Parts: sequence; C-alpha cells; structure tokens
Amino acid sequence: MKDLAAPNPEAVTKGLDNLAKHLENINKFGMKSIVAINRFPTDTEEELQIVKDFVHQSGFDASIVEYFTKGGEGGIELAEKVVEMVDKDACQYRGLYDWDSPVEDKIFTIASEIYGAQKVDYSAEAKADLKKINKYGFDKLPICIAKTQKSLSDNPELIGRPKDFLVTVREIVIASGAGFLIPITGEIMRMPGLPKKPVPALSTWNTTATSPDCSNPDSALI
Repeated sequence: MKDLAAPNPEAVTKGLDNLAKHLENINKFGMKSIVAINRFPTDTEEELQIVKDFVHQSGFDASIVEYFTKGGEGGIELAEKVVEMVDKDACQYRGLYDWDSPVEDKIFTIASEIYGAQKVDYSAEAKADLKKINKYGFDKLPICIAKTQKSLSDNPELIGRPKDFLVTVREIVIASGAGFLIPITGEIMRMPGLPKKPVPALSTWNTTATSPDCSNPDSALI
C-alpha cells in the first residue's frame, strides 16, 4: 500500500483483466455503460490513458472524474455522456436467467457467467434451505448472491480475474417481503437490517447543544 503514490503503469495494466470482466458482464445484460475513472492526486496521465484506451478498445466510453478536487464540476463530462447515451436508447436489457428455472440453476448461472466459477457447492444448511424454498413455493424468486466485494469469487484472496474456482453456498435466506432469495457465500458480514420505524421518526429536535441519550434510541435527542 505504501507504493500507491508511485507511478506504476504496469500495475494498472495488470488490473485491466478485472475491469474487462465487469465490462463483459454488462454486455451480457444488453446494457452499455460509461466508465468513470476516478482521478487520484497521484495518478499520472499515462496511467489514466491506459485505462481510457482499454475501455474504448472494449467498446465502451470513459470519462475521467474529479469530484474530490473540483466538486460537481469534476463530473460534468460524465453526466453529459450519460444523458447522451440515454437519449440514444443504446441499452436493450435482457435477463440472465429464467425466473422459473430451478434455484440451483439460477445460482450456477450467476456464479459461472458473472463470476467465472466452475462449480457451486452447497453446505448441509444450504441444502436444507433449498428443500424449504421448494416446499413453500419460493423457488420462482430471483437471486441476489451475498459475497465478498474484494474478489469476483467468494474468496477475498483471489484477486484480478480468477477462473474455474468453486463457490460455496453456506445458507440461503428467503427475503419474501423484498421478493428474492439470498445465497450467502464465504465468510462475510452482512449489513444489519433497518428498523420498521426510522430512528429520526422517534427523535425529538431542538436547537440546544444537549447531548442525546445514546443508550435509548427511542428518546434520542438530535
């Protein structure tokens, strides 16, 4: 990490495999995209141009954004390109799988087509969840896989563009209210659910500098 500030065009080029997979995935859905290249103060023009050229060669457009240093003005070009794309109606969305397909088939389609996995394995708990899903008629719901954000696989150590790996589903959560199934893979921490009543709705407001009683969210003072 200490070398991030040093120019390294070779490392940028090496990381393009990961970007290539994301662009490939966008195409699978019949969609187009503008790649926003976030300029850091230590980025060189050569490094930025490497990414931009690769994106263009892949059939996509790109825009260098500078929100951090320029605020909204740093993203005007990106916004204009997005509006232009929308006006051209360039996207023709198509789904990746049939919702009526078996749950295992839908999960494998995502794992193989989007992540690059060769096989999907299920823990005993996940297999029990599949039986429950089929028994109670939730098998037609779409899939939303929960996994690490650090890799295309479910293993955060597999960086870049790993191929032919195994994805392990350890449990499958039924989100019947939201309307999808959540296969949970690897060792990850999920975000906590939100309360039925937002905390601000239970809060009282005033203009004094009194500190809130954080131990009791129902009487929070903001």
